[in-house]
Amino acid sequence: PGKMKLLLAVEALCLACLMLLSQAGATKNSEDVRCKCICPPYRGIEGHIYKQNVSLKDCNCLHVVEPMPVDGKDVEAYCLRCECKYEERSSGTIKFTIIMYLSILGLLLLYMVYLTLLEPMLKRRLFGHSQLIQSDDDVVGDQQPFANAHNVLSRSHSRPNMLNKVEHAQQRWRRQVQEQRKSVFDRHVVLS
Repeated sequence: PGKMKLLLAVEALCLACLMLLSQAGATKNSEDVRCKCICPPYRGIEGHIYKQNVSLKDCNCLHVVEPMPVDGKDVEAYCLRCECKYEERSSGTIKFTIIMYLSILGLLLLYMVYLTLLEPMLKRRLFGHSQLIQSDDDVVGDQQPFANAHNVLSRSHSRPNMLNKVEHAQQRWRRQVQEQRKSVFDRHVVLS
């Protein structure tokens, strides 16, 4: 059930992104294409950057530089110094990239909330407070409070999923560390 909801959410997100891309591809924004002319200083006139939304064939100094800072015969000399470039971008691709980035960021944020808030509550419910608190008879040296967790996990077959496998491997690792500590402590006592 949870996987199906996640799959439906991902499909809905992909569908929304495709709709945005198709809308952006069907009608080009005027900001998606432009001509940019960079004109250096000329006879006491400061250098300037001019931008206009014009077609590729009109991408030249005469159509982009408005208002023209020089008069008459100086226009041609001024325009020869200007460098004009036609620029085109895909706002649909930019929107899609931002939406995907924010979606992944949101999923990671939700996962972080799950790990920090919900997982400890689920572990408490699964293990119970009585399993985590050991009696004085069970405490030997450096033993950790999750020593009985393997037994509890093996008895709980209610969640046969990846989380159980990870917790099982984690508990097995903790048991091995405890055995190694006990072995080192016993050898230290024998040598002393």
